[in-house]
Amino acid sequence: MDQTLPVTDAPFSDPTRSAPSSSGAALSDTLRQILAAKYLEVQARQQETPLGEMERRARDAGRPRPFTAALCNAVAEMRVGLIAEVKRASPSGGLIREPFDPAGIARAYEAAGAACLSVLTDEQWFQGTREHLRLAREATQLPVLRKDFMVDPWQVFEARAMGADAILIIMAAVTDEMAERLEDTARGLDMGVLVEVHDEAELQRALGLETRLIGVNNRDLRSLTTDIAVTERLAPLIPADRIPVAESGIRTPEDVRRMVHAGARCLLVGEHLLRQPDPGAAARALVEAA
Repeated sequence: MDQTLPVTDAPFSDPTRSAPSSSGAALSDTLRQILAAKYLEVQARQQETPLGEMERRARDAGRPRPFTAALCNAVAEMRVGLIAEVKRASPSGGLIREPFDPAGIARAYEAAGAACLSVLTDEQWFQGTREHLRLAREATQLPVLRKDFMVDPWQVFEARAMGADAILIIMAAVTDEMAERLEDTARGLDMGVLVEVHDEAELQRALGLETRLIGVNNRDLRSLTTDIAVTERLAPLIPADRIPVAESGIRTPEDVRRMVHAGARCLLVGEHLLRQPDPGAAARALVEAA
């Protein structure tokens, strides 16, 4: 099986060279740049806080909120399991919301019936911070996913230390070996794991992990184009013991119904909600669409 990036026990080997994805396509320049910057960022921050100290902080952070269970409950009750996202900007969309109030947005999502939150913590490309996650989590009772480019287990301990209840693993950004290491670290901390795929080859790799949550990203990280038909193609291929989560490009109640019809009752939605005058009302419209 082809690997995506040369992520090994020496994770800071050169990630900037073009590498084939699981589907045989080269990584986009944007994704290569993001990952190259992330390797350097994690390397520098690990020098500031060694692994042993970050692990101690993670284990002192208390028990995570049940992220996977929150989505499983929504599916069992035939509700839309909305993971509502808190982010200030994105590489494709630029600045999304200003002024930006993570706590207020999180409270609005909770009142609208969201099952979980997703908070961007990448600073360079999404203008996110660890403080955004802390503020959003403290403002609600919802489980929170740390949305970032995870390339080293150190980041998983950091995620729990900052209060995150779950992490995202992007199969286009890591090898199978690193995906397993990230998942094992998260499971050792009782954290949830959402693994993200965009095509059939990445889906088969993701099914080698234990997590039940399979995110189908409708945005191609190589071309940055978005098509919700990707979920319609991949969701039927996901085994019944897993939970599909449709990500990106979902804007209208009709989009929600298309995703549910395809088998994805859980959704991760961010940019659409945050561009609305009232993100909570926009979230409620999607939660109540199915």
